[in-house]
Amino acid sequence: MTTIYDIADKTGLSASTVARALNGSGYCSDKAKKKVFAAAEELGYVPYQAAKTLKSSITNKIMFCIPDIMNPYYFDMIKGVTQTLEDYNYNILLAYTMHSPEKELEILNSLKGRYVDGLIFGSFDYNPTLIEAIKDTGLPTAITSFYENSEYHNYYDCIYANQSRAAWIATHHCIENGHTRIAFLGGDPKEQNTKERFEGYCRALEESGIPVDNTLIINANFTRELALQKFQQFIRNDGKCTAVVACNDLMGIGCMNACSMLGLKVPDDISIVSLDNTEYCLCTNPPMTSVDMMQGKVGTEAARLVMDRILNKRSYRTDIVFSPEIIKRESVKKITL
Repeated sequence: MTTIYDIADKTGLSASTVARALNGSGYCSDKAKKKVFAAAEELGYVPYQAAKTLKSSITNKIMFCIPDIMNPYYFDMIKGVTQTLEDYNYNILLAYTMHSPEKELEILNSLKGRYVDGLIFGSFDYNPTLIEAIKDTGLPTAITSFYENSEYHNYYDCIYANQSRAAWIATHHCIENGHTRIAFLGGDPKEQNTKERFEGYCRALEESGIPVDNTLIINANFTRELALQKFQQFIRNDGKCTAVVACNDLMGIGCMNACSMLGLKVPDDISIVSLDNTEYCLCTNPPMTSVDMMQGKVGTEAARLVMDRILNKRSYRTDIVFSPEIIKRESVKKITL
């Protein structure tokens, strides 16, 4: 990490002059300031904020980054993280990345200043660029999905529920109840979350001898609003299905809303199974069948593993995977021939 002494060597100025320029305190000529700021930018200098306030450089804070602050999927995860960190006298800092790759990288770059002691990172799409940025923070890190990167394998832990398995369970439940025309309501097909869930959906169909029908694939963005819009469009364009696997509860609710607006009854006309099993499933009419993704356990174990890296200096990778479970309610109807 670049220090003020590196900038001093680069500019030929004293370390104290560099410090005054960067801190904006004490006298420093405009010419010296320009040299310092130019060198700081060139060398990638980031202020070591924690060291300014604590000689031990310990902040007792862990940052948790999430892509969608409105998504109830993260509520139990945040609770699990918070309660576990309290056992260690640590606090959580929540960062909202807005489902934006640029914002994710911006936040990760800011963490090079050591504002926190560790990182829990949630994303819809882990990729080499993101993982390299996580590694570059130098922070003990847990991610809330599975991602394999041989180059940076030991720089982070993976704590997650098997997403492919979750979609398989949801689809298989529909098939068990006699459904063969099952729509898939997913997010961006280029992103990891949707890819893994789509794989589980396809596998369940293929194992039952049901061909994958591309006309039944509906892409939204994990929000209620777009799911409502897209499912309405699907039905109005003569789309035919007897069941829907929605990739999260918000999209399942959006699908229910669309059915209500179109005069369709759930589950008499269309059955719906979602993924996540948040409390929102109990607020629908009828209550929605959903696959529990173990968010609270994921949050608890993510916090525990980050603290293990901090306190015990563990430097090797640990993966924890949870098996999802379906919670059956009243949104699926059995079709009898």
